[in-house]
Amino acid sequence: MISRRSLLAASALVLAGGTTAAAGSVPNSAGTEAPKLKAPANACDSHHHIYDARFPVSPHWRGGRPDGATVADYRLLQKRLGVTRHVIVQPSTYGVDNRCLLDALEQFGAEARGIVVIDETIGDDELKRMDGLGVRGVRVNFLTSQSWGITTAERLEQTAKRIAPLGWHVQVLMSGDQIAQHEAVLARLPVAVVFDHLGRIPQPAGLAHPGAQAMLRVAEKGRGWIKLSEPYADTKVGPPDYPDTSALARGCVLAAPDRVIWGSDWPHPTEKEKPDDAVLFDLSSDWAPDPAIRDKILVANPAKLFGFA
Repeated sequence: MISRRSLLAASALVLAGGTTAAAGSVPNSAGTEAPKLKAPANACDSHHHIYDARFPVSPHWRGGRPDGATVADYRLLQKRLGVTRHVIVQPSTYGVDNRCLLDALEQFGAEARGIVVIDETIGDDELKRMDGLGVRGVRVNFLTSQSWGITTAERLEQTAKRIAPLGWHVQVLMSGDQIAQHEAVLARLPVAVVFDHLGRIPQPAGLAHPGAQAMLRVAEKGRGWIKLSEPYADTKVGPPDYPDTSALARGCVLAAPDRVIWGSDWPHPTEKEKPDDAVLFDLSSDWAPDPAIRDKILVANPAKLFGFA
């Protein structure tokens, strides 16, 4: 005879897509409650990662691969937050091998877009295939020491020219100092620029930092977009409200409401202690108290940038 406890456990396993989880719990995310903020229709998580043991990590990577971050696991987060559209970003873990990301795009279908990492050896046919699967940009990492991808301004410009005919953008992971240093290059690229993780602007300088001002200038000229994500990366104050990085986020929203998007950064690969994604989502109410502006950040802006219908 099947006990009630066994039936509940089996139900949880099915809901988790093979990962045992209580109702409302999500791997790599603290807490179980839904956000206080109700997500608007077609809300978009503009930055998350997918990891799958079926795909080998890059031979250049030494950081391991997080568990509990598959397509099935992310669907649990979608359900908890109420977001429907989302953007998968290639993590450094896989280098320029984008098979895991492309496989995830095929599983998710039209609700998802992708940001890949490439090098100069990729062919035009492969770029077109990626485009057909939903890829809309290339990630450029200036922060992590790596043996692949784009790590100089010159290579950044070359790649931007390569992807311009596809209508893609470049997503740059730079420090605030690097943004200030490369402002002229970023402003003249033939494609749009997305600044990862609030520009990684150091605290307590925040909005007064030269990199923050450079980022805003690029955005205000219609050349750049700012991603409101990873407030825990540069905070000196900490959770749950991250007052210092939240002040930076509010400043970006106030200065360029049509050029900001929101992302969860799930499964939070840089964090040993995982944050509560519902709390992170609710921060958008503090960063953008006006519901109309918030709808732009969560719906209209990412729809325009990533080409959602």
